[in-house]
Amino acid sequence: MPNVLLISLDTVRADVAYSGKMPGIESLRRRGTTFRQAVSSAPLTPISHASVFTGLQPARHGIRHLLREQLAPDAVTLAEHLKRAGYATGAVVSCPGLNKWYGMDRGFDFYDDEIPLLPDGSDPLTTPDVKMRGLALKRAPLVVDRAMDWLSRQQSPFFLFAHFFDAHWPYEPPEDFCPTAANPYEGEVAYSDHYVSRMLTRIEELGHALDDTLIVCFSDHGEDLAGWYPNDHSGDLGHPYEEGHGCLLFDTTQHVPLIVSGPGLPRGAEIDSQVRLVDIAPTVLELLGLEQKDADGASLTEFLRPEPAGASRPAYSETYYPEERRADGQYPDLLPLSAVRWDEGEGARRKVIWHIGGDTVESYDLRADPTEHHGETLSTGTPPVAPPH
Repeated sequence: MPNVLLISLDTVRADVAYSGKMPGIESLRRRGTTFRQAVSSAPLTPISHASVFTGLQPARHGIRHLLREQLAPDAVTLAEHLKRAGYATGAVVSCPGLNKWYGMDRGFDFYDDEIPLLPDGSDPLTTPDVKMRGLALKRAPLVVDRAMDWLSRQQSPFFLFAHFFDAHWPYEPPEDFCPTAANPYEGEVAYSDHYVSRMLTRIEELGHALDDTLIVCFSDHGEDLAGWYPNDHSGDLGHPYEEGHGCLLFDTTQHVPLIVSGPGLPRGAEIDSQVRLVDIAPTVLELLGLEQKDADGASLTEFLRPEPAGASRPAYSETYYPEERRADGQYPDLLPLSAVRWDEGEGARRKVIWHIGGDTVESYDLRADPTEHHGETLSTGTPPVAPPH
């Protein structure tokens, strides 16, 4: 059985990941298949990762808010599947959103979720402010060192999950690995990218061939930089409550990178058909010859052929974080949102966003309006429920 490496580049936008400025990401793209239109299930770390690990949408894996829920007891994780199949399973995570409290450690023999307290001495797991949580993290070099320390004691087959949180606010890269970075956020992405490359080198130095390893690299959600990019919406652009991510479902946060490589899979391929992060677990399991009996996602193996034959998939996203964000009284009118993004054929894409509990529906023609600044706002006249997902 091949080794499995799952790399999460937390808070990395698809446009920055695919900008050509990140040599580590570019090396992975040359090694495998790039999915240029991958969509996240939610703009928050625990919710999105739970969908990645289980192949289930939030309503079924149980985590729908930042601080309220844990993984549903009957949700089976990718690590649990692989452990049962004989894999050594290890994870190094670097932020509060993947703390063991959420249940994301299920199936891992080793799960390093140690992070520092916030500067004021408080526990970062208990703060609802997604920006402040960025002050409590493992930096990329420590993620690599601890992951390699665990891996050095393992025999094949192994499943390693390495999570990099550096791109999250406050955007203060410790070292400059990208002279062409347009802003400090890109510098942070480059910082993670450098250490991803270093990790891949060290894996080979430990005797594990990358060509014999199934590698999936993704981001859980993107980041709205309040005007650093044309498709931003936060701050003075009309949504002052959006602190980078969490409250909105525009492509700024929902369009994410996804790269898959492995033995026998196409190299240097690009797929423009739309897929979802919820498809990752079914894909890994099918490639390993393992069965997942119940999933909302579907395997991407139809795209991982010399002549891919897959069709675009409708993508569901949601955020109930506005319910937590309005709890401090500053934004009493915030409502949770749900969205569906789909291909209409011949290069056309559309997104519809529902305001759950309100009567507003937004519709965006993503070909004519890729920055989602000129959508059509409709009033249903009756409060809608969340759409099917």
